Amino acid sequence: MTILQSNSDEATEQLGRSLASLLHDGMVVALQGDLGAGKTVLSRGIARGLGVDAAVTSPTFTVAQEYELAGQRYFYHLDMYRIDNEEAAVAFGIDEFLFAPRAITVVEWPECIRGLLPEGPALLNLELQHLTEESRLLLLPERIFHQLQSAGLPAGVVRRQSEGEK
Repeated sequence: MTILQSNSDEATEQLGRSLASLLHDGMVVALQGDLGAGKTVLSRGIARGLGVDAAVTSPTFTVAQEYELAGQRYFYHLDMYRIDNEEAAVAFGIDEFLFAPRAITVVEWPECIRGLLPEGPALLNLELQHLTEESRLLLLPERIFHQLQSAGLPAGVVRRQSEGEK
């Protein structure tokens, strides 16, 4: 895993825009992190990078937000914070969002439904950690970091050394 540090909400949102360019239909992005870690800010950036102009807020009380993209495609933004277990998620119809072939799905609080998430390259696991009011860490797979790096990291985002690299 690679660790990136974002020093502002704007940089985190821009990082989300950059991530969006690496995603393809059928992918699920699992965003793990505590309250206030920046999951919704990163989700908004992904949405913007996919072409969503509408307001993007946390769907904590609605569980799911659906945004139509160009070409009859969709961006689904899910928040599993209030879902008690996998059975409740299945009853809610979670599989329609997780296995939609013409959509990209972002799931906040994925640990609540870990056993239901797709496996393999269709799943991108990211973890956010709150550092200060504005700054946060993002842990992401090395391959994703290299793709982001080749395109250029957004201003305000830097790579941090992991303990093993020091």
